[in-house]
Amino acid sequence: MMIPQITWEIIFIAFCVVIAIQVFYYLFFFSRLAAFKVPLKQQNQEQPVSIIICARDEAENIVKNLPGVLVQDYKTTHEIILVNDNSIDESKYIIDEFKKSFKNLTHIELTQEAKMISGKKFPLSMGIKSAKYETLLLTDADCVPASELWVQKMQDGYKSGIEIVLGYGAYHKKNGLLNKLIRFETFHTALQYLSYALAGLPYMGVGRNLSYKREVFIKNKGFSSINHIPSGDDDLFINQVANKQNTTIVIDAAAHTLSEPKHTWKSWMNQKYRHYTTSKYYKGKHKFLLSLYTFSFVFIYPLLAASIIFYCWWLALAVYGLRFLIQAVVWFFSMKKLNEKDLWPWFLFLDIWMFIYYIIFVPALWKKPLKNWS
Repeated sequence: MMIPQITWEIIFIAFCVVIAIQVFYYLFFFSRLAAFKVPLKQQNQEQPVSIIICARDEAENIVKNLPGVLVQDYKTTHEIILVNDNSIDESKYIIDEFKKSFKNLTHIELTQEAKMISGKKFPLSMGIKSAKYETLLLTDADCVPASELWVQKMQDGYKSGIEIVLGYGAYHKKNGLLNKLIRFETFHTALQYLSYALAGLPYMGVGRNLSYKREVFIKNKGFSSINHIPSGDDDLFINQVANKQNTTIVIDAAAHTLSEPKHTWKSWMNQKYRHYTTSKYYKGKHKFLLSLYTFSFVFIYPLLAASIIFYCWWLALAVYGLRFLIQAVVWFFSMKKLNEKDLWPWFLFLDIWMFIYYIIFVPALWKKPLKNWS
């Protein structure tokens, strides 16, 4: 039985609709990051900073990455608080050795699990409780600052009314396809949360590189409202407390942190599944905007193929080409700003990969979060 021509016309119209939605996101949201220029500060006023790192069985990472935090070029008073959460490796002894040379390093040793509080929230809360200073700067034990100016650059984001500074947590560049896909997914996520923040709709941050005022934490009663959720100490907390007036971004390459990427597909996929299971708890407006973008993305290539084969190939390609060109420009300048420009020559492949990626990970939105530490 032949399918009526009007059916293919409807499919083509649907294709035009999803392209229009995508173009809207690129022009209204993502172009903001591509065109972002660091505002000039009239006055540079450094403030005391408490850097907080939580670790569990991270002895190897502490040896490798902690020196990058300890030798920061920041003239104003600052402290580094390392919360060692029930580690059974050599972390305690390694931290004690570092303390002999760095007097501003504070070691908090946790030896009991917090009841009814899973994940990293309890150790992070203990670190914040122990902090001497109002400005908090968070990172992870598997992260190293990209430069000795990390603290300075992140602190520069603060001005009158700003309580939250969102940074970029990148991954080390290595050979291989998996590394490119991990770095691209990280870029693509940052493209969204940084652009949304610039549009006055901040919805998440990443604990690898995040700063906020302790008063924000206290006013929100810490993580009390999300203690039952294993993860979310970064994205869900920011989703609750961030708004148009109190949030800004810092994307200077010197302000990035760098992490070691996963080395196997299985470990990376487990990590992403865990992250996606928290997004169901976002505010309604954020879930709507993120879902609309995701589902419009998922339908692009099936509708493009159907329109090319059964409707009008050159018209379908022309419509697709509009998004293609806008996307190429936005990705180029955004990748350049986030020091990921080596990924740009792959952008068509990476765009098709994102279609596959969403097919794989969208089911995680309905799964129950795993109760693990990270």
